[in-house]
Amino acid sequence: MTHASNTQGGRLESDVPGGGPVALSKDGLPDWLDPVVRAAESVEPLQLSRFLPPSDGAGRQSAVLILFGEGERGPELLLMERATSLRSHAGQPSFPGGALDPEDGDPMADGPLRAALREAEEETGLDPSGVQLFGVLPKLYIPVSSFVVTPVLGWWRRPTPVGVVDPNETARVFTVPVADLTDPANRATAVHPRGHRGPAFLVESALVWGFTAGIIDRILHYAGWELPWDRENQVPLDWRA
Repeated sequence: MTHASNTQGGRLESDVPGGGPVALSKDGLPDWLDPVVRAAESVEPLQLSRFLPPSDGAGRQSAVLILFGEGERGPELLLMERATSLRSHAGQPSFPGGALDPEDGDPMADGPLRAALREAEEETGLDPSGVQLFGVLPKLYIPVSSFVVTPVLGWWRRPTPVGVVDPNETARVFTVPVADLTDPANRATAVHPRGHRGPAFLVESALVWGFTAGIIDRILHYAGWELPWDRENQVPLDWRA
């Protein structure tokens, strides 16, 4: 899977996640990303989720890469579908990402940036040197897996082919046009048997729900891209979800 892009601005201080400081840069981003940049600079944790990291520091530090690219139908996001054999979040569409390794460095400094790039490379074959990291959202919490997650925002300034690297971890790698994510016909409310409710997206033959859908929903909202949609359009989840 390859994608075309005309934007070459910006840089990373390190092309290799394990090699030196990883910088955030807003230089040369496409104009359509400006609302996302502004939202990342001003959004508060509780505006993204009611689940925030425990005050006692518990939880496993992790990061996800929210990678914006530009495809044939305009702006798009990179997603993957987790293998059904995984212990946590099996079969779920998600952003590339995972737990920080010791070599990623300080979780309170650039460790999450390095982890987001490393995990994306391991899971999708993404070339980190083509990614310009431009922002970080507040740390959030996933109670079911005890992950403290740092969402890292990136611009795919030099797209490279991506795909499944390890079938034991990843079932599918795909991109979703932002236009499909904002289309009211593709939006729904996911309802878990335990009663939990949250935003969902029916795109690219996948049901995106849970943490990933929640982040996408809030980005669309605070970037001003959200269109009115029917919140009573419900999609039931099964007990395995």
